[in-house]
Amino acid sequence: MTAHETFPADGLEISTLAERPELTGRLYEIADDWPAFIPYEPVAGALLSRVAEEFPQYCVVATDGDRVVARGFGVPFDAASDGREEMPDQGWDRVLVWAMRDRRGGAAVTAASALEITVDREYLGRGLSHRMLAALRGAAGAQGHRDFLAPVRPNAKHLRPHLPMAEYVRLVREDGLPQDPWLRVHVRAGGVIERIAPASMTVSGSLDQWRRWTGLPLDRDGAVEVPGALVPLRCDAAHGYAVYVEPNVWVRHGTGPAAAEGA
Repeated sequence: MTAHETFPADGLEISTLAERPELTGRLYEIADDWPAFIPYEPVAGALLSRVAEEFPQYCVVATDGDRVVARGFGVPFDAASDGREEMPDQGWDRVLVWAMRDRRGGAAVTAASALEITVDREYLGRGLSHRMLAALRGAAGAQGHRDFLAPVRPNAKHLRPHLPMAEYVRLVREDGLPQDPWLRVHVRAGGVIERIAPASMTVSGSLDQWRRWTGLPLDRDGAVEVPGALVPLRCDAAHGYAVYVEPNVWVRHGTGPAAAEGA
């Protein structure tokens, strides 16, 4: 699939933001299911809102008539500089920081990564996430990238927060596909799970902040399960703060026609 695709059966259309720049200011009209603490991730708070304007050719949007129903963000970055790698341990945070730094410094880009695919709650279960992934891949391919990387946030991992991510990704169904629904979308689309990003996102805050975000008492030290969190929150009651360090899963996709057809 390439960008600017229409689907007569359901009337949806997917375009890059370079093709539909007038939609840039409407990307957050979507009703999403992100955990309440995610917007307080500092790298996201500082940089994510700039991605659509800085890299419209790597970002896609789905519309149903005049309604924005899904968004997908991608960024290019230089993975060849000293000390860098295509799939860093700090996953999502690191590639977003690199992308913005490289944009400002005029560095030649060598890799492209997804950052987010968000589908409106009313449009879940219609296969739109598959289409958005294919569109992001196609957008990266149109910019000359042979591979498209993704620091995937497995969407059922929060049900097993104490299981290490390396063990979680090895859980498969009888057909050999991942048990996790979002990882399964990626693998069905031809993606290859390559490694874990153990510190992909980090949210820290006072216990009072975390109480507001979660509604939990957080009155003891140690690991605490938090709704929507992929791993336990680490609390230090004596010092009044807690830290959440989220692991993601690096997946590599091709961007050619064969990969797009696999979606």
